[in-house]
Amino acid sequence: MGTFKIMFLHQSFLYFRSIKSVSMDIWDKKKRSEVMSKIHSKNTKPELTLRKALFARGFRFRVNYAKLPGKPDIVLPKYQTVIFVNGCFWHHHEGCKYAYTPKTNTKFWIDKISLNVERDKLNKQKLFDLGWKVLTIWECEIRHIHDIMPLIDRITADLLAQNSQKKTVKLYDQSENEMLSAAESMVEYNKT
Repeated sequence: MGTFKIMFLHQSFLYFRSIKSVSMDIWDKKKRSEVMSKIHSKNTKPELTLRKALFARGFRFRVNYAKLPGKPDIVLPKYQTVIFVNGCFWHHHEGCKYAYTPKTNTKFWIDKISLNVERDKLNKQKLFDLGWKVLTIWECEIRHIHDIMPLIDRITADLLAQNSQKKTVKLYDQSENEMLSAAESMVEYNKT
């Protein structure tokens, strides 16, 4: 009887240890669902901060444009440029402290994040092939900064440098004796 009991306890221990190594979540399913539902893919705080600063600088853009590959967060059609505001964890920002691998269910997370990274590369290549310039802004560049203007200055310089290479000015000939006129003919104004 004693040997059977020890063998049973040993098997139970191995069973519970194997369950724990597979996936032990600190929250129950309801709480986990609630937490995950609060994670959004668009209109995140870093996106809103960047959009507000770009708008204040005078840039006009489209948001989450579904007709382009990857549904870019910000599209600047005038500059033929798209901006992705990527979360460091979800898109694996190399060398960033926020791009960690969770200790539970590790294989799942590695596979999921690897797929995100591959999809990002594919979408970026598709956009390049369509003639778009792609900028990637990471969450950590916006997350805890008090002054976003250096980032906006960097984006502005990049957009203007790229824009000046594409645009050309066409000059029209004008003879010296020719007077420029507006669309309306001259009408004398009579005071009454």
